[in-house]
Formats: sequence, structure tokens, C-alpha cells
Amino acid sequence: MAPNKPKRDIDLLFEIGSLRNVPRAWQQVLSGRVQNIVEHTFRATMIAWMLAIAEGADVSKVIRMMLVHDMGESRTGDIAFLHRGYVVRHEDQAEKDMFEDTIMAKDTAALLKEYEERKTLESRIVKDADNLDVDLELKEMVRIGDTAAERMMKEHRPHVRSTKLYTKTAKKMWDDIKKSDPNAWHMALAGKWVKNKKSGK
Repeated sequence: MAPNKPKRDIDLLFEIGSLRNVPRAWQQVLSGRVQNIVEHTFRATMIAWMLAIAEGADVSKVIRMMLVHDMGESRTGDIAFLHRGYVVRHEDQAEKDMFEDTIMAKDTAALLKEYEERKTLESRIVKDADNLDVDLELKEMVRIGDTAAERMMKEHRPHVRSTKLYTKTAKKMWDDIKKSDPNAWHMALAGKWVKNKKSGK
């Protein structure tokens, strides 16, 4: 970095904010409002945190890696399965340019390299979390009657479960998602509220 050249930390923070406006590319074939990149990253990070605890991994590294795993999409955009045969993205260059001259440049370069190589438990957990968030969102889309999401879950996602997930915990979580009711968390609270009201609590 040239002497006296200001770091781009604030520019980076504004660019990260712009990811709220970058949709997931599969909105082209799904009916409901799909997550943007920031929403996906937040829930995937929570999934990764859970997996890291269960698998005895370095939680701090997993969270940091998860937070930056899709940052390059600020500049490349997201692509879905139907685009992969036609679109070439320069993700490595986008990530390098995005973090260049920021306080995070060295750390993020190492984390992203580790993530792409998939050799460590932490990098595999991050990829597992990335995949599991897809299954959660598909389940939410099925709830509102999206037939494309339903077919993806039946015809494509079982392949992901058997060939793409690395950890035992992720495979167990995938099974649990498959059997889950996306409404269960709030219906249980509603039932408890009704029960307490009847008992005068």
C-alpha cells in the first residue's frame, strides 16, 4: 500500500451494505420473495455456528469465513444452476479487489483461499451451512405453494444430501429440515399463549 494512502475500510462497509440489494439468482424460477445476499449470509452464519459447535471446529474461524464467503457477489452477482453453463465469473479477482487496501485484506484472502480448497473442517462446515440454508429457503417456498421449490426438494436436493454435504451433523440437520414444519416455531408459541390465557397466567 502506498504511503499516506487512506485505507478503504469505510468504502468496504458501504459496499457490504449494497449487498442488501443483490438478490439470489434463483428468484427467476421461484414464486416468492427470495433472500438477498445479506439475508442468506446471516442465516447461513447461524447454521455454521451450530455446526461448528457440534463438530468441535474453530467457531470464530467458521463465523469469519462464513461472513465473507459470498462477498464477491457484490461485484459478480449471484448465479443459479441454470446460469452456470453460460456465465464465467471472476470471483477471485472480485474478492481481491473488494478487500484491497482495507484492514481486512490479509485475513480475508487467507479465509477465502481456505474456503475454496475445502480441506479443513472449518471450510467444509461453511459449505455445509451454505447448502443447508438453501434447503431451509426451499422449505419456506413450498409452504407458500411454490411448485418449482417442491420439485427441487424432491428431485435435486437428495443428491446434494448424499454427495455435497461433508459433516455428519449437516446430514442430520438436512434430514431434520426435510421432516420439519416451517410454522412449528411460532405455532408452538401460539399454543402456549392460548393455554396460559385459559389458565389465567
